[in-house]
Amino acid sequence: MTKILSQIWVVIVMNITSIGQRIWMSLAAIFAVAVVVAVLLSFLAMTEGFSKTLEGSGSNTVAIVTRSGSQSELNSVLSRETINIVTTAPGIAKDANGDPIYSPELYVIVDGIKKTSGTEVNLPMRGISSVGFELRDQVSITSGRMFETGKNEIIVGEGVLREFAGFELGTTVRFGKTEWEVVGTFSTGGNAFESELWADAPTLQSQFQRGSSFQTIRVLLETPDDVSGMAEMVENDPRLFLDVVTEADYFAQQGEALNGIVIFGWVISIFMSVGALAGALNTMYTSVANRAGEIATLRAIGFSNTSAFFGTLAESIVLSVIGGFVGAMASYLFMDGLSASTLGASFTQVVFKFELTTDLFINGAFLALGIGLIGGIFPAARAARLPVIVAFRGAN
Repeated sequence: MTKILSQIWVVIVMNITSIGQRIWMSLAAIFAVAVVVAVLLSFLAMTEGFSKTLEGSGSNTVAIVTRSGSQSELNSVLSRETINIVTTAPGIAKDANGDPIYSPELYVIVDGIKKTSGTEVNLPMRGISSVGFELRDQVSITSGRMFETGKNEIIVGEGVLREFAGFELGTTVRFGKTEWEVVGTFSTGGNAFESELWADAPTLQSQFQRGSSFQTIRVLLETPDDVSGMAEMVENDPRLFLDVVTEADYFAQQGEALNGIVIFGWVISIFMSVGALAGALNTMYTSVANRAGEIATLRAIGFSNTSAFFGTLAESIVLSVIGGFVGAMASYLFMDGLSASTLGASFTQVVFKFELTTDLFINGAFLALGIGLIGGIFPAARAARLPVIVAFRGAN
């Protein structure tokens, strides 16, 4: 056994140190694997960043109430009467005066211009109260001040400021026939709320002619994750046709829409992997052909078939690992932290950042190893089965 391991090690070292003699074919194989890994990681980084943006938006201490069957806040409509009934439900936390802590919110769409493309997009504008502001975790005014009640004033999320033109502090923006002054900017720690414009809810209702209706209610729960009291009341009251979930569950459902993009990324990568496999196979078959004389000599002096097999396989894996590393570094340098926006469930833009995690790098490493293993195993088998006399003829 020791002799075989020693032979394998000698052949592996010999093959790897002679890669420079096959430099262009080797570089082609490395490039093919690098492209495949970079594409896969870019897709996964996009979905990871988008998912984390949505997951970070939801709290398990807050419940969100929408009209039953609404796929998004935009599709929901709640009357003032409904809100008055829901806020009497058990399980809602009370303030020092014994009043339920809740925030009825209006959600409308306004126009924005994307900085990168200059195209017109939909942006969400939310009408909230001071309670709604306090229900958001990590929220803070980063410049300027909070809007005043009764005035056409808005505060702008950091994501909107970063991705869309015309929302700088102190500017006046026009939506339809109304003008709004940007009096502040806010951050919510990078979650989806940073993709929104916030204004005083009654003022927004008046300017957008929404009467007394809202889209959603957010309530602070007495016990985190427990919406059973509210859900039971909604189920037993024939006047209510509502869905009640925690905010965390609501945004998790919104994030499931990205599963299709994840699958698409893997499908594209697998198709591209076929090309990378072809490159790896070509490189390794060429390597075996170029080293026919070496293989014959080694076999003639007593080296086993096994050493020829593992030596060739190791070369393929090393080239793929290098390609995977190059692809991962390219993806990290150009994609990690990149800010972008895409259409969310409410047909409005959600600003997010590409995020490469350790788990994603591991996925890329497995893909590179798979290409190296499959791309090397057949040429390795050929090297192991190559008769000595044929190898000598090939070398000549």
